[in-house]
Amino acid sequence: MLRTIVFLFFSNLFMTFAWYGHLKNFNSKPLLFVIFFSWGIAFFEYALQVPANRIGFQYYSLGQLKIIQEVITMIVFAGFAIMYMKQPLKLDYLWAGLCLVGAVYFMFREGLPHT
Repeated sequence: MLRTIVFLFFSNLFMTFAWYGHLKNFNSKPLLFVIFFSWGIAFFEYALQVPANRIGFQYYSLGQLKIIQEVITMIVFAGFAIMYMKQPLKLDYLWAGLCLVGAVYFMFREGLPHT
């Protein structure tokens, strides 16, 4: 189960750089170059994401896998935005994170102990 989380984390790192990394350094490059460059990065995203989901589907439902991925995406994106893109830390990240906590609760509540 931990392997799923680790693979999804690194997959999301590649995904985030493929989707947004070019905005910092490749604004002057031709669009076609940036598309192919991003596809090259996305290959590694999929090389991790596909096995992560195959492994994770043995333990989690499809909805649970999706929520895990979304939480990891927000964590990775917040770090990327702040550290790489030098965006200011906003309270909106906290609010979005709290919404995700609610989503996690609803997707995993069947497995929680009932009192």
